[in-house]
Amino acid sequence: MSNHDAIMASLMSGDTDQLIDRVNSALDAGIPAVEILNEGLISTMDIVGEKMESGEMFIPEVIMCAQAMTSAVEILKPLLGEGDNRTVGTLVIGTVKGDLHDIGKNLVRMMLESSGFGVVDLGVDVEPQAFVEAVRKHDADIVALSALLTTTMPMLKKTMDAFEEAGLRDSVKILIGGAPVNQGFADEIGADGYAPDAGSASKLAKAVVTA
Repeated sequence: MSNHDAIMASLMSGDTDQLIDRVNSALDAGIPAVEILNEGLISTMDIVGEKMESGEMFIPEVIMCAQAMTSAVEILKPLLGEGDNRTVGTLVIGTVKGDLHDIGKNLVRMMLESSGFGVVDLGVDVEPQAFVEAVRKHDADIVALSALLTTTMPMLKKTMDAFEEAGLRDSVKILIGGAPVNQGFADEIGADGYAPDAGSASKLAKAVVTA
């Protein structure tokens, strides 16, 4: 089994200790940190996202994989050059004002980080203006808005309106997700995309930032 195959197998199983051992073994074998990151870790998390989207993997398994990925990346960070450690893009994520749900949002954040995005997590119950200010501060490419309650769905539109009023709507892509929303609602409020789960959110974000 090659180093990359071994790393992939450990990450797919969510075995953090084994993954760390195999990442260290790959480093000892002279494999560059950036190659381990891109070809061993990020490419595997892309597969994890696809398996979640297709129903082959479930949330507890995906969380284990994401946590293992985070531990492995911590080993690689000091060995990555500034250019090697560049992100796919910068994304601001949060649950909209009036909604305190964060489990789904947190899973999306982990998947996005595992896919190479720099993620700014604003948490829950986030005011529209706070999203706007975060995009300005971090020069974000994408905003991901979560709403888990039917009663907070209108806040998605209000948040989008805040970007329009700030003159930033054309400079940032806005994605939405959450149990009560769907593609039809995304189209209705003028969002740039909708994702039903963390796996598809990661794929959608990559597609949007490279479009």
